[in-house]
Amino acid sequence: MERNSVIYQTYVKILERELICAMGCTEPIALAYCGAKARAVLGSLPDRIRVEASGNIIKNVKSVVVPNTEGRRGIQAAVAIGVLGGDETALLQVISNVSPETRAQLGAYMEQTEIVVEPLESDCLLDMIVTVSDGDSQAKVRIANEHTNIVLIEKNGEVLFEKDPSAEEASEEDIPDYSLLTVKDIYDFATTCDTEDVRPILDRQIELNSAISEEGLRNDYGANIGKVLLHTGSDVLTRAKARAAAGSDARMNGCELPVVICSGSGNQGLTTSLPVIEYARELQADQETLYRALLISNLITLHAKTGIGRLSAYCGAVSAGAGAGAGVAYLHGGNEEVISHTIVNALAISSGIVCDGAKSSCAAKIATAVETGIFGFEMYRNGQQFYGGDGLVVKGVENSIDNFSRLGRIGMRETDREIILMMTEKK
Repeated sequence: MERNSVIYQTYVKILERELICAMGCTEPIALAYCGAKARAVLGSLPDRIRVEASGNIIKNVKSVVVPNTEGRRGIQAAVAIGVLGGDETALLQVISNVSPETRAQLGAYMEQTEIVVEPLESDCLLDMIVTVSDGDSQAKVRIANEHTNIVLIEKNGEVLFEKDPSAEEASEEDIPDYSLLTVKDIYDFATTCDTEDVRPILDRQIELNSAISEEGLRNDYGANIGKVLLHTGSDVLTRAKARAAAGSDARMNGCELPVVICSGSGNQGLTTSLPVIEYARELQADQETLYRALLISNLITLHAKTGIGRLSAYCGAVSAGAGAGAGVAYLHGGNEEVISHTIVNALAISSGIVCDGAKSSCAAKIATAVETGIFGFEMYRNGQQFYGGDGLVVKGVENSIDNFSRLGRIGMRETDREIILMMTEKK
């Protein structure tokens, strides 16, 4: 692929935009960022906080541990630590540098501050409004569609900034064209690009995601899915599942190490990268081959997830597991045809996994998605595949991806509503 072609440059921009650092689960961190920004606009520490959140935000924040909060969970903890000690300029690393003194003050601040949480009816699945008050002064910030996409800033009733939520994080002309993602072009880009154009991004992904995985295997986090897997065996497939799961073990349970996310999710970033890294180590692949395998896994994950959206009832690990399977297929010498069949096989098996929020069991879902992705490759190299007409599989990898995207975006919409209702009902 020509380096100066539109597709080549678009893919580099997509990777730069998507493979960014975040500390903690991205939904509570987005709330912390929204709170930190509102406090900065207010200009003082608020004594009242009102949070309005869409159902998917409530679902994904309810059970996950927020870093730097002494093990606290939920919306109140996320917004409070952002307001009290967040750096509003640090985006998804907003609470990375909270001081020990601030952490110690959090409990008292939450007790003394009125924090009200209300559901937000919105057409945007990812939507939140944080309103902070100090005496008669008030500030409001809204984030929609993307985790750091501020669409409204108000102070004392005056609109300081506003834009259409569909404009995402930048002006329309600055957003890469995700419709250019195809399996054919992803394979072409990954196998021909100058890896110097993507090396800093991928080096950061390898370093940070490997570090949190090691942390998850060393210490006690959640259900310790990574450790449990290693008790069952030591083959490369088991290790690949364990590595990805251990990163999620740590991340879902308050670990303060950052990860490099993919498609707005740290769990998807871990799922799409760590199995590929483990297989590259097993196969003694050189660094350039690893880079190219990671390009395939990341871009396939993004391609499979783009048609679904950031949040839904469809577990994002499924898309990332298919991406990881594609990366592993490449490491074994797989060409575009092999990768295409790997993706379809994987999606055909595991696309029924639902997202019921961020929590410890995400690590187990990740392990399942990784196994399915790699099994999709093993099927094809053993002469087996799913054909058009087998359930949602249709002829052509792009058509199949479209079908599974439609399932997640439209078909599971009512499932999403029911999951949110079940999770928020008082027992």
